[in-house]
Order: sequence, then C-alpha cells, then structure tokens
Amino acid sequence: MKTALAASVLILFMSASVFAQEGKARHPTSSDKCPVCGMFVAKYPDFLAQIIFKDGSVVFFDGVKDMFKYYFNMGKYDPSRSQADVAAVFVTDYYSLQPIDGTMAYYVRGSNVYGPMGKELIPLGSEEEASEFMFDHVGKEVVLFKAVTPEMIKDLD
Repeated sequence: MKTALAASVLILFMSASVFAQEGKARHPTSSDKCPVCGMFVAKYPDFLAQIIFKDGSVVFFDGVKDMFKYYFNMGKYDPSRSQADVAAVFVTDYYSLQPIDGTMAYYVRGSNVYGPMGKELIPLGSEEEASEFMFDHVGKEVVLFKAVTPEMIKDLD
C-alpha cells in the first residue's frame, strides 16, 4: 500500500512539474533539430521558436517560418500531434532577444531582415515596436498569430 501511495505521489509531482513548465520557454540542447528543415536550432538563438505541448514535450525551430509550417501541417511532421495538443508557443522578440508568447506577438512580414532560412516573419512584443521595425526595415504589414495563413508562409519561400 505504501509503495502504491508513493508511486501516486511521485506521478502527481512529476505531472505538476511538467504542467508548471508549460508556461515557460525552454532552451534547446546542441542536438535539437528543427523538424521542418533539419538545422540545429541552438546555432540560431536570435530566431528560436518553440511549441510546447500539453504533455510537456517541446519542439524547437530555427525560425518562425518553420514553426508555422509545422503548426499548419503537423500531420506531415508528427502525425500523432494536432493543434489541439499545443499548450504554448514561444518566439524570440527581435529587439530584446527574449522569448515572448508567440500567440500574442506582432509579426512583421516582407521586411529586409532575413532569418536562417531566408525570408522570415519577424516577431515583436508590441504594436509600437512592430511599427518602428516596419519603418526601419521596410516591412509590408503587421499580422497577429491568428491572422497568419499557410499562404503567407508559402510566400516566404
């Protein structure tokens, strides 16, 4: 009985630990690869993006463009996952170089700033920063997470 109780407490503690981490951005290891392009993501911390799943697992990307490719077509990259499994999305803010909530970020499209995979959506933490970035880097438009479409991402290739 004590063994079963101890196992239950351990499982509960581990589950709480995993769920507590859902709200925090993670750091990739040197062996983490982008599932879309195969690049080692730790080499590109200024463009790092990540999706954290409800089970506590994380997938890293070398840029927002590849993150959206994965997000829009999870069946291609991991058939066991769906958008309903996503707990959090983090992207790297262009100015602060800190992780920010990707679902709340402002993305500038069509600028003269390129990421590791070429043309990129550039994430910023505020509308003011996005406007400033658009002016400084000849961006074409600012879009929010929910307004990004597969067609927009395809246009970046």
